[in-house]
Amino acid sequence: MAAPGPGEYFSVGSHVSCLTCLGQRLQGEVVAFDYPSKMLTLKCPSSSGKPNLSDVILINLAYVSEVDIINDRTETPPPLASLNVSKLANRARTEKEDKLSQAYAISAGVSVEGQQLFQTIHKTIKDCKWQEKNIIVMDDVVISPPYQVENCKGKEGSALSHIRKIVEKHFRDVESQKSMQRTQAQQTQKDSSLSS
Repeated sequence: MAAPGPGEYFSVGSHVSCLTCLGQRLQGEVVAFDYPSKMLTLKCPSSSGKPNLSDVILINLAYVSEVDIINDRTETPPPLASLNVSKLANRARTEKEDKLSQAYAISAGVSVEGQQLFQTIHKTIKDCKWQEKNIIVMDDVVISPPYQVENCKGKEGSALSHIRKIVEKHFRDVESQKSMQRTQAQQTQKDSSLSS
């Protein structure tokens, strides 16, 4: 069947196989089906190969040439798992704070290097904020422009030492990445001049 006709639908929990108009075969468990828009949502085995993960695919049935029901589920599907609303609210609040912090840095005229360093530190240490153009880490370490290792100030100890190592590694990685890009650009230029 190409697409469901009037009154036809897919039961949640059924297993279906679809052939797209591009010849791609998609197979999985029906998670949702919206009849008016002809949108089918399938849960499929993870493309990463990890057994505890799944891919969720949205399929527009207008672009499907064939749908086969492998296993039709007739009983009532299990209830949906409850959502941890407080966890979701905390995640939304944290994401909002991160975005506001990024916006603040941009509006304060912080250099791209400073913004990248802040992001690198923030991945490891969440207690990281902006104070004008300075990065404040754990209220103990201040990193001022131009954000190099020697610009890390604070009470001598393990916190300052750890932050200096993060800053040093960040700039080593950035330099390595730039070097690799230059090498690739030179190789591309060399290849194009040889083909001319």
